[in-house]
Amino acid sequence: MIKRKFSAPGRTELAGNHTDHNNGKVIAAAIQLENIATVQKTDDNIVYFCSTGFSDAKVNLNNIDADPKETGTTEALIRGIAAEFVNRGRKIGGFTANAVSTVLPGSGLSSSAALEMLLCRIFESLYNDGSLDAVEMAQIGQTAENLYFGKPCGLMDQLACSVGGTIAIDFKDSKQPQIKKINFDLAGAGYILCVVNTGGSHADLTADYAAVPQEMKKAAAFFGKSVLREIDKQTLLDNAAEVRKTLGDRAFLRALHFFNENERVDAMTSALEKKDLPAYLENVNESGDSSWQLLQNVFSPYQPQEQGIAAALALTKNFFKKQSLNKTACRVHGGGFAGTIQTYIPLDAMDKYRACIESVFGEGAVTPLQIRQTGAIEVN
Repeated sequence: MIKRKFSAPGRTELAGNHTDHNNGKVIAAAIQLENIATVQKTDDNIVYFCSTGFSDAKVNLNNIDADPKETGTTEALIRGIAAEFVNRGRKIGGFTANAVSTVLPGSGLSSSAALEMLLCRIFESLYNDGSLDAVEMAQIGQTAENLYFGKPCGLMDQLACSVGGTIAIDFKDSKQPQIKKINFDLAGAGYILCVVNTGGSHADLTADYAAVPQEMKKAAAFFGKSVLREIDKQTLLDNAAEVRKTLGDRAFLRALHFFNENERVDAMTSALEKKDLPAYLENVNESGDSSWQLLQNVFSPYQPQEQGIAAALALTKNFFKKQSLNKTACRVHGGGFAGTIQTYIPLDAMDKYRACIESVFGEGAVTPLQIRQTGAIEVN
């Protein structure tokens, strides 16, 4: 049997922190870190998935019903993606895959979405003759993650991993999101984009993640709508007193973050198109402040003793000040509560920054990112 090779990238969120699940706007990019697999088609309707450093997964596709015992596992994603292929009238079948991933779990770079898009591309190429587009693959991955894996994510991660490059996404119509490619040459402007892994665990944070879209949707429901995109910022502000009284302050603040962040995405998209990096970085900092003050996803209220993201942000800002770096930026990265921050560092300050941060968070905590122009692909 012929062996074939597949690859799917991780992703970095550039703007739009926790907006996609309420039909908001985001900017995201595929990155050089990837999940790559050598695959062989089989005729036994069983998927064998082996990935270096992880437990082997075996799934019989004769049963594609969700199994609560598989929540949070590779088996859940395989079964969920296969089920969604079938629900959409697509074909599935067995294969063996030997994989390795440089998108580390808990890094905030969407290791789960990278795996989902890898699996989608395998099923799509082996059994469906290239008939699925990037958006449909992303929707399949999101459904599997929501219903089988047990994580209430939006669609941004999967789209970034599926499409590739830097993209601005408008989720106003979640079934047909509007995608705009952006030419983002940060290195050409003398900067490098990094993430800092603070080492925090995501294991007990599902309730924290779930509360964000839930509270935003409760704010929308206050006005008789299902998501915040169906109302406007002024409506929220005009009814601030009643929203606070009925839902509490955090739901109101998170709703306000949603509208402010949508405005920032538009401003940051425009800045990138005009190659106005100072304006872009100013909005990155504003996004970080909003995530900390309004969205409140810098640390878990249930684990106040663990505030790695807050510490990394504080140390990074102190480094900027000490080095007299004015045109720089940092923000919480991805879902938040634990994990990573994102920083923009001048190339000539990179070595000093790495030494400063890794003296606290350990060797290898700082990861430079490069934007990858291709999404999930079969490698010829």
